Amino acid sequence: MLWIKAFHIVFVASWFAGLFYLPRIFVNLAMVPPESVAERERLLLMARKLLRFTTILALPALLLGLWLWLGYGIGRGPGNGWMHAKLAVVVLVIGYHHACGRLLKKFESGRNTRSHVWMRWFNEVPVLLLVVAVVLVVVKPF
Repeated sequence: MLWIKAFHIVFVASWFAGLFYLPRIFVNLAMVPPESVAERERLLLMARKLLRFTTILALPALLLGLWLWLGYGIGRGPGNGWMHAKLAVVVLVIGYHHACGRLLKKFESGRNTRSHVWMRWFNEVPVLLLVVAVVLVVVKPF
């Protein structure tokens, strides 16, 4: 079980690294002047590759977490309300990942209407989600 936990943590950390950086690319994309086509294309290429790589990292993170939860019974039974809250956070992280994909499609099609300031706030969401998830898993407050 410790090997599964270790690899789960590695893949979750890697997934979040991508979720930390991808919106930062969106901030830069939102600031690109319309005449800077080369800069825009370079940032879009970076974002596409990072989203693809981040998605690949998310899959083992989720599968290993599922294995820990269902296979070893971690977080099941009475007194494990923290796991329900953590699973809600996981759903929010998956939603955030999906939102990143939608934002990228809007940038690719030239339909983004969000400012770089909005993107900066959006960029903070995965940090908050990670903090909540870690506190829930380590502290197990309920």
